[in-house]
Amino acid sequence: MILLVGGEKGGSGKSCLAQNIAVYFAHENQASVLIADCDPQRTTSDWIHARNNNPALTPINCIQLYGKIRNDLLSLNEHYDYVIVDCGGQDNLALRASMSVADHVLIPMRPKRRDLKTAPHMEDMLSTCKMVNPKMIASFVITQCPSLPNQAGRILEAKEVCASFGINVLDAITYARNVYDDSEEKGMSALEVDKDGKAANEIRAIAKEMMAIKQELSYEFG
Repeated sequence: MILLVGGEKGGSGKSCLAQNIAVYFAHENQASVLIADCDPQRTTSDWIHARNNNPALTPINCIQLYGKIRNDLLSLNEHYDYVIVDCGGQDNLALRASMSVADHVLIPMRPKRRDLKTAPHMEDMLSTCKMVNPKMIASFVITQCPSLPNQAGRILEAKEVCASFGINVLDAITYARNVYDDSEEKGMSALEVDKDGKAANEIRAIAKEMMAIKQELSYEFG
């Protein structure tokens, strides 16, 4: 399975989400996982470097890829259970090439207007890429949500805006939690810092919902 975590807006937690989902698959599913870091900022590559210095952590492979990476991803997909693509926050060749082969595209969006304004362009890109990759599933996921009860309406509104473009929106969300930043600095994930914590459960919910959608569509279309 090729999972693309990408979008046009920076700062929505794409790398953090890719890293945590990778650990979920590698640790809790006992799967072979590779992360393709396509972000020039090398956030995930730096995370992997920190991770490799801790032999107690489940190893995850990482490779840096840029530009026309379609064939690279198809080749890597033959050797790993999951190839997770971490693309930076901009419309570029790597993002579109990844969309052309991805089984699932996960698009993080903060419940902020400047993030939601990118939704129409993402819908255009997805529609174009789906012509060459009809099996692709795409989902928005609302991330870094405020935890104050009086902000619940903001989260619901963000989901409604995303859904208005005819793209699936995950029920699962992430909240703005320090554990995500703290774990990243150590090359870890929220699941490894506190396996029963709220952040760990958020990651599990996202991963399980994605897989449920994939299984449901596989059943429907054979």
